[in-house]
Amino acid sequence: MFSDGLTFVREVARIEDPQFVPGKVAGHRARRLIDAPDAAFTDPFVLMAEDWSPPGLFGFHPHRGIETVTFVIEGTIKHRDSAGHKGIIHAGDAQWMTAGRGIQHEENPPVGTTAHTLQLWLNLPAACKMAAPRYQDLVASALPVRNEDGVEVRIFSGAHGDIVSTTLNHHPVTMLEVQVEIGGAFRYSFPATENAFVYVLEGTIEIGSAHSLLKTSQLGWLTRSEESGPSDLIIAAKGTAGRFLLFTGQPIREPIAFGGPFVMNTQEEIKQAFTDYRAGRF
Repeated sequence: MFSDGLTFVREVARIEDPQFVPGKVAGHRARRLIDAPDAAFTDPFVLMAEDWSPPGLFGFHPHRGIETVTFVIEGTIKHRDSAGHKGIIHAGDAQWMTAGRGIQHEENPPVGTTAHTLQLWLNLPAACKMAAPRYQDLVASALPVRNEDGVEVRIFSGAHGDIVSTTLNHHPVTMLEVQVEIGGAFRYSFPATENAFVYVLEGTIEIGSAHSLLKTSQLGWLTRSEESGPSDLIIAAKGTAGRFLLFTGQPIREPIAFGGPFVMNTQEEIKQAFTDYRAGRF
């Protein structure tokens, strides 16, 4: 909907709260919050999985044509890749990996522990799908923070007001972690044509003029407009303090082809990705 000043007001368009699916190994639980068949609606966000993972679940595996964002809700993740990068991310941290033309990596919790994580796949435009792979470990304590009355915003990617993250993007995506106290209200303005969703980490939040409620572990897609212009998002806490992630990004609007861990524009490119992987070119 539009306000009297012709600013698009963001509301909740759809709520995702999927059931658990059978785990791959003992001790594994998982939910698919964003799924590939819905790519036209979720563009540029391709997939998001929520996992409770034991060690050894995600051994070395390849990717091409995407970026992955792994956010640790609880526990610790150790990661390493075929380019020699390695590191550890803890609860509240994120890892932003550009698979680009091809990389293999693994990510697992230490022995004897379980990690609760979100992993989001971001599509890359055709011109960037064969970009050089890279890793960015986003340590929460080192990220820029904006404080307002009853609101704390940690900027993982993109900007909020005059505070800009140094995270590198091939396709601009905003990722904010927001803590809202009772009586506070998070206000954010961004282009009305951008796709956006909220994932609730803790508490219950109230969104927009319709006062739609989202609870812990629910994902809410926000309305958007096909007309260029500004949009306003207002989120308040309900009952207790709320904590959530906000992702926004402009749809890429290009053909998309899926092949397991590869996301390209055509099936021929998917076939080439498998050929290159089997030939050891990642």
